Parts: sequence; C-alpha cells; structure tokens
Amino acid sequence: MGNWLRGALRAVTVPVLATVAGMLVGTIFILSTGHDPFEAYSAFFEAIAGSPYKFGETLVNTIPLIFTGLAVALAFRCGLFNIGLEGQYLVAALATAWAGSAFEMHPLIHAPFAILVGMIAGAFWAAIPGFLKAYRGIHEVINAIMLNYIGWYLTHWLVMGALRDPSGSNSTAAVHASARFAQGMIERSRLHSGLWIALVAAFLVWVFLWKTPAGYEIRAVGFSPGAAEYGGISVKRNIILAMALSGSLTGLAAAVQTLGIAGKFYEPLGFIGFGFDGIAVALVGQNHPLGVVLSALLFGSLERGGAGMNAAADIPKTVIQIVQGTVIFFVAVEGLWRYFRNRRAKKEVKTA
Repeated sequence: MGNWLRGALRAVTVPVLATVAGMLVGTIFILSTGHDPFEAYSAFFEAIAGSPYKFGETLVNTIPLIFTGLAVALAFRCGLFNIGLEGQYLVAALATAWAGSAFEMHPLIHAPFAILVGMIAGAFWAAIPGFLKAYRGIHEVINAIMLNYIGWYLTHWLVMGALRDPSGSNSTAAVHASARFAQGMIERSRLHSGLWIALVAAFLVWVFLWKTPAGYEIRAVGFSPGAAEYGGISVKRNIILAMALSGSLTGLAAAVQTLGIAGKFYEPLGFIGFGFDGIAVALVGQNHPLGVVLSALLFGSLERGGAGMNAAADIPKTVIQIVQGTVIFFVAVEGLWRYFRNRRAKKEVKTA
C-alpha cells in the first residue's frame, strides 16, 4: 500500500473513531443533565440534515473551515504553527470587500479579481512572521499572535475611517452584484459556489504537497530542517513560502465568505473564530487535505447540530463543546501513542 493511500486512510479512520468516542462521552453528559440522549441526538441530526435546506446550511458552516483547516495543515507540513489566521482573515476580508465595492467589472472578472486581492492580502500578512522566522529566528507563534491584534485594530480603524460606507453604517460599502456568489444551490439555503472552490482547493493542496518538487521541499523542511539544508533545500525560502501559501488559503476563506455570505466587511468587534477552529480541523484531519475536508464537515455539523439540540431538546451548548474537545483529545492521544510506538521501534532497531 502506497504511503499516500495509507495516509489518506489514516486521515479518515482516526477522525471517525474519535468522533464516535466523542459522541459516547457526550451521551454520558447528556444523561447527567437529565435529558434523553435519543431525543438529543435526533434533534442533532435533524438540524444537520433533516431537510435539503438544513443540509445546505450545514455546508455553509463547513466551507470556511475547509480553507482555514488547509491553511493550518499546509503550515504544519513545513513544521510551522500558523496561529495568525484570525488576523489574516480580517485583513483579507477587508481587502476583498474593498475590491468588490470600489470597482465595477464584468461578472466573469470581478469575483476572481476580488478573490485574488483577498488571497494576496492574506499571503502578505502571513509572510511577515514567516520572514521574521526565516531571517531573524523569531518564533512564528509570537509574531502571528501579535499580528492578529494588529490586523484586528487596523481593519477596525480602516472600516470606521477611510473605507467606511458613505451611508454611515459601521461597515464598508456593499460588494457589487458582479462580484457576489449566487446562493440557493440547495433549496433556498445560503449555500453558494464557494463549496466547489473549497473542494478544488483541497485537491490542489494535495497535488502541491505530494506531487510537486516545491511541496516535497516544504515537507522535507518539516521533517528535518537540518537534513533538508544538507540536501540543498533552502529552509528560509520554504518557511516564507509555506507561511505565504497558508495565508493565501486563509485569504481565500475570507474572500469566499465575503462574496458568498456577508456581502460587505463589518466593523470587527472581535475575532471571527474561523482561524482558531481551523487549528482543530487540521489536527483532527491529520493535516491531510482529505481528512481536513471531512473534519471541517464534522465541525460544521457540530456547530449547527449543537444549536439544534439546544433549541429542540434544551440541551446545553456546552455538551457539544465537550464533544468537540473529546474528539480533539482522542486524536491527540492517537498521535501521542504513535509517537511512543515509533520511538520504541527505533530503540529496538538500535539495540538489535
């Protein structure tokens, strides 16, 4: 069995088993609150896929998580922790809204142009900690966290100042119809063509990482920077490239959400949350594009199903948060077990 197929199977089976374990733990907590687990999970699945409309809304929750999960996974493959997705998302969303509202173009050109502007903005914001990591040795986590807050306050200042809607609302002007995605792919839901962009992005990330020389270099740096440097691979260049590509995927998430759902950029009162959720999505998806897609669907379903459980069965939303945490816990345990197993195998080889 090829390594890529083995990795794909593991990216699917581990999240599935972790989800089952999480649901079982959730059942225990539901019982502890005095509710009927059957009724709770019936409401849960009804909210997720009880009708075509509800399933479409579940996919709406899933789309941005695919992009941010891919962004985190790609950086992880280079040994980097891109925790700055929230700032990258805000900067890219504002850039997309500006490109969509400040220009009028043909519909075939306007949406791709606005998406490209968002991706460039996200890539630039992520390349800053990548550059500082590569050339100054400053850890990307520290810089990325600080840039989250800089991005937050910068976009707040711009949307309440130079880029504020002339009507006086706390947002940019609305994106022109020529740049908007049509909604209603499934029975009057908000589902839009960004779903296909997300799936294509996942496929392209897989092709890039496992089928191109540049992707091989990024993975080689992630495995061992010293060995990669010895083999003639530029560690500095690949660190910056990986962070920029990760940021461009975050920018793609922001662009798709802006053009498909929001239609403008609103005054940011805090972080959006897609970036932090993307870390969990990548972890549960084993940093594999296929696993990320399925993991994003899981977290999108948990978000919508949790709201349904709360509304229909009066189950506290904290139960769903417990399920999410349990899923992440079991995935982390699997990774820890694999680490010690490989370490033990290496010791046995040395002593043989």
